[in-house]
Amino acid sequence: MAKSTSQSGQAGLVVFAKSVKKLSAFYVRTLGLEVLESASSHQLLRGNGYEVVVHAIPAKIARYLPITKPPVLREDSAMKPSFVVPDLQALRLAVVATGGWLKPAELAWTFRGHIVLDGCDPEGNIVQFKQKL
Repeated sequence: MAKSTSQSGQAGLVVFAKSVKKLSAFYVRTLGLEVLESASSHQLLRGNGYEVVVHAIPAKIARYLPITKPPVLREDSAMKPSFVVPDLQALRLAVVATGGWLKPAELAWTFRGHIVLDGCDPEGNIVQFKQKL
């Protein structure tokens, strides 16, 4: 396999969104990312060792995807991204401020040296957050 010299070789996630700007704001604020590229079809976010591409769902499909407040969890997804954050309490404020949801702190568990807590982004995609013990 050829070795890449690109700076974009970070761990990453592509998430499809009905509202690119709203979902990007969630990942920018919760993970401390920066918007590196912005177009009508997507935004490229990067920072703290992560790269997230928020990509627009085509309008002909998006119109059939209702987004509610609070968002309905998309529990039938086969994947759940997991991110290490410095502080789950500070994260909670960012999640709520950007339209997401985080389980109550008493539902957190410990695993492999981390406190782990699930939540979701403003469109209902389940996301796991971990804080080092």
